[in-house]
Amino acid sequence: MKTLVVLGAQWGDEGKGKVVDLLSEKADVIVRYQGGSNAGHTVVINDKKYVLHLIPSGILHKNKINIIGSGVVVEPEALIQEIKELKDKGIDCKGNLYISKRAHLIMPYHKIFDKESESKKGLKKIGTTGRGIGPTYVDKVARVGIRVCDLFEEEAFFRKIQENVAEANEIATKIFGLKPLDAEKIYNEYLDYGQVIKDFVCDTSYFINELWAKGKKIMMEGAQGTMLDVDHGTYPYVTSSNSTAGGACTGTGLSPKRIESITGVFKAYCTRVGSGPFPTELTDETGEMLRNRGSEFGATTGRPRRCGWFDVVAAKYSVMINGIDSISLTKLDVLSDLEDIYICDGYKYKNDILKTFPPELNIIENVTPVYKQFKGWKKDISQCRNYRELPDETKRYLDFIRNELSIDYALISVGSERNETIMMNSLF
Repeated sequence: MKTLVVLGAQWGDEGKGKVVDLLSEKADVIVRYQGGSNAGHTVVINDKKYVLHLIPSGILHKNKINIIGSGVVVEPEALIQEIKELKDKGIDCKGNLYISKRAHLIMPYHKIFDKESESKKGLKKIGTTGRGIGPTYVDKVARVGIRVCDLFEEEAFFRKIQENVAEANEIATKIFGLKPLDAEKIYNEYLDYGQVIKDFVCDTSYFINELWAKGKKIMMEGAQGTMLDVDHGTYPYVTSSNSTAGGACTGTGLSPKRIESITGVFKAYCTRVGSGPFPTELTDETGEMLRNRGSEFGATTGRPRRCGWFDVVAAKYSVMINGIDSISLTKLDVLSDLEDIYICDGYKYKNDILKTFPPELNIIENVTPVYKQFKGWKKDISQCRNYRELPDETKRYLDFIRNELSIDYALISVGSERNETIMMNSLF
């Protein structure tokens, strides 16, 4: 097997950073296929924490090709800062990082509109990071977006900036009551960004396919999670891109025929950031314990995550629409202090028990989870490196999830460090 998709199978923040970092050792190429700097992947190596927002987690391994695909929206300033921070930690991205010419750029007016629009929604806030991701995808779909390749066509770039800023100023001044933006200032600022990143830029669609043809092992990593997918998630409380498996093809230029395996990253419990329905959410001391023990605070924003029990109904839906064929389970150790642990395996709605995930927001907001209770193991499992070493209570919990989803585990993470992992199957 030489082509693998690693994606979030819940509401994001499942621990994809660690999984991608682990699997990068066997991969030759690591590609980020959607999202923007609103996502954060945290990797811990020898007690040193690395927080990545745009750059694939494979950059932490030597001699790996890392690609930011066409489906990603790029904020140049954030990308340049991330490259600098990695260099300060001894990791040089030159020769190891490639940026798609076709990727769209986040512009200053996108960030302004994101923040202003969100602030006016009051209680109906989506919970965006305010980094301009959504408005950038809006311009992309409206066919007025500015791409990385435009940075190197100065005359055409200036014309696009003038047209877009003129329209943006109509909105900024008349709707939000803000001062107008300076088109020439933005133009010069972004030309400078282009000079900094130009050595990283190429037509990655051709590059990825050439690498595949040469037999390279390619891993594609998504941001956010399945339940935040703009088409298949809890709309409208979703992200602005396709975080499901289909996004791996549209966001890289690699044909669906090339995808050989898909691993879904599930947390041993569930979390969600921002607004939106979350059936198994715990607002009591157990939820607070999971948040603190699991360090459930956003890698990008620092926002506290909402925590809840594992949701089999949502997980089965995720497996179905992605074609997930293995489970990468993270943060199992966080549950180790609990007397009792619960898994939701159905939703009660009015007089019915739902076993499928409903698209209707008013239904999913008003379901009551139906739980299976499991006895906790109350033991430190962080030193376990083999499934047989786990306590019997832990195995019963894991076996229930595996049997419900009808797929096997690829790996089980029992701690934040690289080596605190039980490898069940080699994905490469």
